[in-house]
Amino acid sequence: MNNNENENKKSEEKEDLKDIGATVTGGGRHKIFCLTVIGEIEGHSVLPEQSKTTKYEHIIPQLVSVEESDEIEGLLILLNTIGGDVEAGLAIAELISGMKKPSVSFVLGGGHSIGVPLAVSAKRSFIAPSATMTIHPVRTNGLVIGVPQTMNHFARMQDRITDFVVKNSNIEKEKFNALLMNTGELVTDVGSVLSGTAAVESGLIDSLGSLSEVIGSLYEMIENR
Repeated sequence: MNNNENENKKSEEKEDLKDIGATVTGGGRHKIFCLTVIGEIEGHSVLPEQSKTTKYEHIIPQLVSVEESDEIEGLLILLNTIGGDVEAGLAIAELISGMKKPSVSFVLGGGHSIGVPLAVSAKRSFIAPSATMTIHPVRTNGLVIGVPQTMNHFARMQDRITDFVVKNSNIEKEKFNALLMNTGELVTDVGSVLSGTAAVESGLIDSLGSLSEVIGSLYEMIENR
């Protein structure tokens, strides 16, 4: 690779980091792709400019590129979410769970609503001791048509999310549903907030950890592969 190609590659990596919070690391034992998923997951509707968002149309091609790359050996997902578009978030989670490349997720600050399936979609999940996981049923705002079909639609959507979480973690379905429908914890909503320790004890997240432990686990998965 000549100097011009090197400069172009560095420029592209800087743009990726600036625009979508993604970068390829090359200073450690293995080359890994670091993807940040922050704020609200933006789907088919554009959110206000003042909102921190992760756009699914940016993330999806990046994941395909990582899976197809001969150079990238693993995927690190850093999560600090406050919910967002359920369909878009679940689409991203399904892609991650179906990848052959070693993948590790790390919840920092919080994993809210659709952030839960995103957290468990990786082959191994970690959470910072100070982070939380907020679990609540699917909800919407704006115009809602008050007919039984609307409630059935929400119920089916929640079943899809619940089934995904149960399949990709060690939490039992009954336990997850109990956390979803808890009425004694959130002030203006139904659901639960789990501390990092509680998220691990429930089976939702695999381990408490720090950044060095997360990267060490990903390296171990790469080397065992």
